[in-house]
Amino acid sequence: MRRLCAKARQPIQQDLVQKLGIEDLNVKVAAVCVYHLFVETALHALEGSRVRVAAVSTGFPTGLSPLAERVAEIRRSVEAGAHEIDVVITRAHVFGGRWQALYDEIAAFKQACGATHMKVILGTGDLLTLRNVARASFVAMMAGADFIKTSTGKEPTNATLPVSLVMARAIREYAQRTGMAVGFKPAGGIRTAKQSLDWLALMKEELGPSWMCAELFRLGASGLLGDIERQLEHYATGRYSAEYRHPLA
Repeated sequence: MRRLCAKARQPIQQDLVQKLGIEDLNVKVAAVCVYHLFVETALHALEGSRVRVAAVSTGFPTGLSPLAERVAEIRRSVEAGAHEIDVVITRAHVFGGRWQALYDEIAAFKQACGATHMKVILGTGDLLTLRNVARASFVAMMAGADFIKTSTGKEPTNATLPVSLVMARAIREYAQRTGMAVGFKPAGGIRTAKQSLDWLALMKEELGPSWMCAELFRLGASGLLGDIERQLEHYATGRYSAEYRHPLA
């Protein structure tokens, strides 16, 4: 856990940072996602860094434990000092069209979070249809989600562009109707810097530049960071491939 936090504080190797001349940017990740057991360790390891600690709660990744236990887990993580809570919905509510039950569940999670930032993981790879993804997105936002997130990273199918487009448009419509900006996080399955550019383009086109910040947009970087470092190293050493050039660059 301490090694993971050290990487979060300095995600790009120092010699590469110097070659690129980006010392002043102070590049770091937005948050480290940990189980409740490691919240205290992560807080100590990240002290003074402004990297946030996100506790994955509510029976992550399946969300199948009793509701009272999931709510209690949130409260324990908040009391331990977690800056953010990632919750998992009950997918069966979506399958059965039980939208009020889904709303009540997420609202209970939000109440347990209090002022702590809450990201709602929809598990989109399990939701079967894009219509279900859209409806679950709206319910999550209505119930108090600060972010909606595609996946736990543990499902067979994780973040995809069609699902992300549906979620981004739901966020846009919700913002137009309510004036409230909800964040978006695609997570799982994004492995390369080239792939990440697709999500950056999607966000810029669908939600605009105001969403292009860590407060409203994040990428799950567990499997992505290594390739980002490789591409930066290629750039720094003059081996930058035209294949990775992009209109947003």
